[in-house]
Amino acid sequence: MKKFLLFIPFIFLIFSGCDTLSQVAKTASAQTTNPSTSEIGNGLKQALELGTTKSSDQLSTVNGFFSNAAVKILFPPEAQKVEKTLRSIGLGKLADNVILSLNRAAEDAAGKAKPIFISAIKQMTLQDVTNILLGSQDAATQYFKRTTTSQLAESFKPVVQTSLNKVGATKYYSDAAAAYNKVPFASKVNPDISDYVTQKAISGLFVEIAQEELNIRQNLGARTTPLLQKVFSFYDKNKK
Repeated sequence: MKKFLLFIPFIFLIFSGCDTLSQVAKTASAQTTNPSTSEIGNGLKQALELGTTKSSDQLSTVNGFFSNAAVKILFPPEAQKVEKTLRSIGLGKLADNVILSLNRAAEDAAGKAKPIFISAIKQMTLQDVTNILLGSQDAATQYFKRTTTSQLAESFKPVVQTSLNKVGATKYYSDAAAAYNKVPFASKVNPDISDYVTQKAISGLFVEIAQEELNIRQNLGARTTPLLQKVFSFYDKNKK
């Protein structure tokens, strides 16, 4: 009888262990199953919202453009001869002021990008989501270029113009252009700089977004939620 009584807890432990193993197996199975269509959509949108928000926030800080060699705005190509000439005649400080003020204007504008990107994300179709997740390494960046560039330009332009005026960029660049235009035999340059800064600000934003997209596609540590881990694990198994 005593042996039988001792055997009962042993049996209980065996069956209890089986239940635990069963739960572990089910959990492991759930973790390795493919994400549902809904999870893919929600996971990708979550990733894109995180990436675009981070990019916008980084570039809209002081020196977000100016201290970032990948996106720093310099004199327009057609006006680089202006900069060279100014520096050669002792007006290097004026040239420096122009460059700093162009980047300050872009930094002011970058903060306006977030609601535009979030709107584009919300409007994504299932086909958009699939094409982005399983597409090229910059598929999301290309999607944003197609769907947001015109809105970004419309939103950025007045902010850039206001900022250029506020920090003196319009005056600095006009002064630089005027000084250069006085150089004998120099071809004249257009003193209007706002369109150029708007375009460069948008281009810089897409450079940052492309980096964030590549990061989450390649870096496991960037997948900070269970949903992102599940969706991009599926991407890892199915990427081209």
